[in-house]
Order: sequence, then C-alpha cells, then structure tokens
Amino acid sequence: MSAFQFPSDFHQNCLPFDGIVRYAGPVFNATEADLYRLALLDSIEWRNDEMIMFGKQIVTSRKVGWYGDQPFCYTYSKIARLALPWTPVLLELKLKAEICTGETYNSCLLNLYHNGNEGMGWHTDNEPELKKEGAICSLSFGAERKFSFKHKNTGEKVDILLENGSLLLMEGPTQAHWLHRLPPARKVREPRINLTFRTISR
Repeated sequence: MSAFQFPSDFHQNCLPFDGIVRYAGPVFNATEADLYRLALLDSIEWRNDEMIMFGKQIVTSRKVGWYGDQPFCYTYSKIARLALPWTPVLLELKLKAEICTGETYNSCLLNLYHNGNEGMGWHTDNEPELKKEGAICSLSFGAERKFSFKHKNTGEKVDILLENGSLLLMEGPTQAHWLHRLPPARKVREPRINLTFRTISR
C-alpha cells in the first residue's frame, strides 16, 4: 500500500482539562483507507464480543479481534481474552501508528461495527493490564462516526467526528478523568473498523 501521510498539525488538545486527546484527521487517503478496511475484513479472526451484564453473559452483534506481541490476557467487561499473533497488515499499521505518534505499542484491540446501530457505551480503558497513562492510538476505517468524551466529575462533553482513515491519540490522565463512547448513528449503513493500539504492561 502507498505512502503514509504524516499529519502536519497534531499538537492541539481536544480536551479542555484533565487529559490529552489529539486528533490528526485522515492520515490515509480514501483509496488507502478502503484498501486497509477490505484487508482487515478479510484477514482478522473476527469474533462476536461478549460481556457480563447484571450477572448474565451477553453476546453482541459487534465483532472484535485481539492481537499482540505475545498471547497477552486482557480482561474487559469481565471476559478474558488471549491475544493472537500479529498479521502482516496489523504489523504494517502498527508501524505507521508508531511513526505518527512517537509511541510504541505491543497489542491491538479491533472493533467491527457493521452499521450505525452498533456502538459502544460509556467506558474508560483503564484495565489493570494496561500501562498506566499509556498512549492509546485509534485508527478508523470506513463510515464516519461521532466519538464522544464525558468528564467523570463535571459531565462536560466533547464530540469528535472520526473520519475514514483518521488517527486519534489518547494519552496522559485521560482515562482517569474522562469516559468515552461511540454512540449509535441510525442513518449510518456502512461498516466501520476501529483499531486501538495500546501497551500491556503485565
């Protein structure tokens, strides 16, 4: 796939306080983004996500993939998952994310949203396995979707439109003070794939 477009302005913080979120916008052109989306659809071992809610195990229509340097065990929503070995496409995207953000990552959680009816509720990525205040780099391929932040104490909200081929970076104390979610978007009929590169520390 062709050249990576390094963002020219990647320093502005999207959050007003208590965290750092930087949005680079599209770092791949539309053709590149579509090629990556198709490659990920074909090469990732997608599985329906599971969670424990009110003591019951729920299977979602949204699908996930969990990959890493080692078979890391990662527990969220009270379900443990073991990381699969990197695929060539994921290694390529990991390198590009590291070049852009100046960070290193050893794992990636992928989400496949088939349409706008599928989303993610308010949560933080603060599981004990994750590096404390470690950077989390998010790449988006496919449908544009709104991504929302809400401060845990003040309730203040910040919305960002995640475009096809875009990159977003969360770092510092963001997870300690802010929730985030992907709200439903009923008019969206196209799929979206989201990759969150992160660091497991134990």
